[in-house]
Amino acid sequence: MHHLEAILLSLAALPLVKSETVLGLYIFSRHGDRTPKILAPTNLTSLGAEQVYTSGGYYRNRYVASDASSPILGLSRNTAALKQLTVTAPVDNVLQSSAQAFLQGLYPPAGDFSTEELRNDTEVTSPLNGYQYIPINTVDSSFSGTTPEDNPWLQGGSGCTNAVVSSNNYLSSSDYLTTYQQSQAFYQDLLPVINTTFSAANANFKNAYSIFDYVNVATIHNQTIPSSGLLTNETLYELKLRANEHEWGLAYNSSEQIRAIAGATLAGQIVSALNETISGAGTLPLHIQFGAYGVFSSFFGLAQLPAVSDDFTGVVDYAANMAFELVTNASVTSGYPSAADISVRFRFANGSAALVAPQVYPLFGQSETLLPWTTFVAEMNKFAVADTAAWCQACGVTTGTCAATSSGSDSGSGTATATKAPNGISLPVAGVIGALVTLAVVLGAEALIYVVAGVTLVKKSTLAAAGGVAAASAESKA
Repeated sequence: MHHLEAILLSLAALPLVKSETVLGLYIFSRHGDRTPKILAPTNLTSLGAEQVYTSGGYYRNRYVASDASSPILGLSRNTAALKQLTVTAPVDNVLQSSAQAFLQGLYPPAGDFSTEELRNDTEVTSPLNGYQYIPINTVDSSFSGTTPEDNPWLQGGSGCTNAVVSSNNYLSSSDYLTTYQQSQAFYQDLLPVINTTFSAANANFKNAYSIFDYVNVATIHNQTIPSSGLLTNETLYELKLRANEHEWGLAYNSSEQIRAIAGATLAGQIVSALNETISGAGTLPLHIQFGAYGVFSSFFGLAQLPAVSDDFTGVVDYAANMAFELVTNASVTSGYPSAADISVRFRFANGSAALVAPQVYPLFGQSETLLPWTTFVAEMNKFAVADTAAWCQACGVTTGTCAATSSGSDSGSGTATATKAPNGISLPVAGVIGALVTLAVVLGAEALIYVVAGVTLVKKSTLAAAGGVAAASAESKA
C-alpha cells in the first residue's frame, strides 16, 4: 500500500502533458480517377469524384467538424468562412472538378445552418439543402487574364527552360537508354492489348506512362479488354514499375535539382502560406491545393523522402494527398503562440485519405517527425523558390515578365528580392504559385515526351535558340 502511494505521489509530481493544438493546415492533393490521358480530353469519373469527396470528408472529420479529432483552432465548423481558407487548382477540368468534390466533403451542404430570416420574417434556405459555394482560385492560360503580372509563372505561355533541358538530359542518359532497350520486347508483346491506340513504333519505354495509364484505366473500368490474358499480375506490376522509373527520371535528379522546379516552387508556396497563417495569428488557417503527380515526385526528391522509403519514387495514386500541420503545445487561451512555440508535422496518404489514412513521415533526412517551425523553414528554404525573380534566375528565363526582373536585379548577387505582402511578410506571388507550377515545368517536358505519334529528343542547343519552351497542357502530369 505504501509503495502504491509513493507511485501515485510521484505521478502527481510530474508536469502535466500539454495538449496539442492544430493552428493551421496545408493540403496538396492529386485528382481522383479519370479517363485515360491518351484519349483526351480527360474527364473525372464518378469513381474519381467519390475518391476526392470522401478524402475531403476525412479531413473534415479530423480537422473541421465540431467533433473533429484534431480541430483547427478558430476554424468555422459548419459553414465555410471564405476568409479562413484558400483553394487553388489549375485551369483544368479534372483538377477543378476534383477540388469541387473534395470541398463538398470538407464542407457539405449546411442545411439549417444556411437558413436566413429576412426582414419580412420569411426564412430562406440556400438551394440544394445549403450547398456551399467555395471559390477555387484559378489562373487564366493567357496574358489577358486578371492580374497577370502578379502570377507570371502560371500563364500558359510560361516555361522553365533549364528544367526542360534537365528533363531532356534524362532521355539521353545511360539509365534511360538501357531500360529502353531492355523493355523493348515487353512493350511489343503488349501490342494485342494496346494496338487500337498505340502503334508498334510507339509501344516502347518512351511512352511508359501513357501505356501504363491506358491499361490501368481499362483494368478499372472496361468490361472487356482485348487479349486480357496477357495482363497477368506480373505484367501489370512491370507496367507500373516502368512508368514509375520513367516519371521519376523526368521529375527529379539529385545532381540537377533544377529538374525539380515544380517541387521547389511548391515548397515556396507552402512556407508562404503557413507563414501567413502564423503572421496573421490564425486568421487564414486552411490552405488547399490540387495539382499533378509530377509535383509530388519532385517535392519528395527535394525533401529526401526516398531515403525513408523507395515508395516515394513512384507515381502517386489517384487522390493521393499530403498535409503539413502547424501545431503547438503552448497555451492558446491567452493569445496566439509565438513562432518559437510552433512546429510542423508532415503526413502523406497514397490514395484517398478515407481509404488510406495519412501517415506521419520525417522530412529532410531528419529523425524527428515534429520539426520546430524555424527548422522547417530553414530546411525548406534550402531548395524552395520563393518568388518570381528567383524562378526567372533558376530557370534561365530573361524574356517576358522575367525581362524586368532580370534587368532590375543584381545579377552578381544571385539573391532574389521577395515580393512583400502588406504586412511585410515575404510571399511568393499572390497565393497561387504552387497550383499551376504543376503544369509548365516538369511538366513542360511532357509537351515533348507524351506526343504518342513520334517522341523525339530535343537538343539543348535547340532549346537555347528557341529561348524557351512551348507550354505544357494542364493535364501533362495529372
